Amino acid sequence: MKFATRAIHVGYEPDLSTGSIMPPIYMTSTFIQEAPGVTRGYDYTRANNPNFEVLEKQLSSLEEAQFATVFSSGLGALTALISSLQQGDRVLAFDGVYGGTYRLFNQVFSKYGIEFITIDPHAIDNLEAELIRYKPSWLFFETPTNPLLDIYDIELCVEIAKKHETLTVVDNTFASPFCQNPLKFGVDIVWHSTTKYLGGHSDVIGGIALTNDRQTKDQLDFARKAIGVNPSPFDTWLITRGVKTLALRMERHCSNAMALAKYLESHHKVKRVIYPGLESHPQYHIAKKQMNAFGGMIAVEFNLSLDEMKKLISSLKIFSLAESLGGVESLISHPATMTHASLPIEERNRIGITDRLVRLSVGVEDIADIIQDFETALDN
Repeated sequence: MKFATRAIHVGYEPDLSTGSIMPPIYMTSTFIQEAPGVTRGYDYTRANNPNFEVLEKQLSSLEEAQFATVFSSGLGALTALISSLQQGDRVLAFDGVYGGTYRLFNQVFSKYGIEFITIDPHAIDNLEAELIRYKPSWLFFETPTNPLLDIYDIELCVEIAKKHETLTVVDNTFASPFCQNPLKFGVDIVWHSTTKYLGGHSDVIGGIALTNDRQTKDQLDFARKAIGVNPSPFDTWLITRGVKTLALRMERHCSNAMALAKYLESHHKVKRVIYPGLESHPQYHIAKKQMNAFGGMIAVEFNLSLDEMKKLISSLKIFSLAESLGGVESLISHPATMTHASLPIEERNRIGITDRLVRLSVGVEDIADIIQDFETALDN
């Protein structure tokens, strides 16, 4: 089956007793046992629930994974992953990770002896030397990154990491499984904030980690139960419903983003547009090699003063000034004061998150209205 068909049909068979085309919501905290320790596959929803398994099967199919574990949030998924590390372990990451990821490693897990080291990802020739130097347990990166939309060669990074027996962990939230499947390139673990494109409607928080390794799956299931980072059955049901339209939504997100990126790139008040689908993107050739489509995210720098830029992004009508991304509605954010405010200012400046950088999550509205929104704001 093709992607759009799998998104609709994999994960749940219509109920034989009722004919229900959609799975019911199993809003229960506990399950009856047939005898002490003898269950029908479920004992307590913190450990597992039928709604969890529906979403896990659905997204395993789309991400071309054998196993998946759902969590309460993207950071919940990452917390479960980090719990598998030992005191003294190192994580080698590429510059530009999401602010919440940076905060979790540096303000929470650093206290427990897990070292988070960031390196310049553009010096790919130095990656092997850095792996030899630090001997990390993980090589950890996003591609495309948030918010600068840097693209990294997944296959090459995996090849180098495997030479040094380093686990590769990739955040695929920005791309979604529609645009990119890192496991196909040999990545060990992929994780998502399902809050974003997978849920798709800005109404639910969730996360997932996917792998082809049975032992990793068992570790993740244990962490969900032991740490208590499980989602609710209703949340996973909402995300399951959202995923059914993922292909339709992503087609529109991608086409709208490409059209808007081209429009903004030609405007005299725009200094720079960063979008993987533009030939001007410095890693365009890598994006074209490993991505099926280029996504719905754009980064922009304007030829405006800081005050003028703030006025501009606050005056848009179709684009709402808000954090998050991947919903059907268009959103605009100012990373330096919003999504990446938790990064020290010197770190933001070092990696290029300037006060004039704006991030766009292009929605599925009519493209004529999206462009007109910017035309009106830029003309004022």
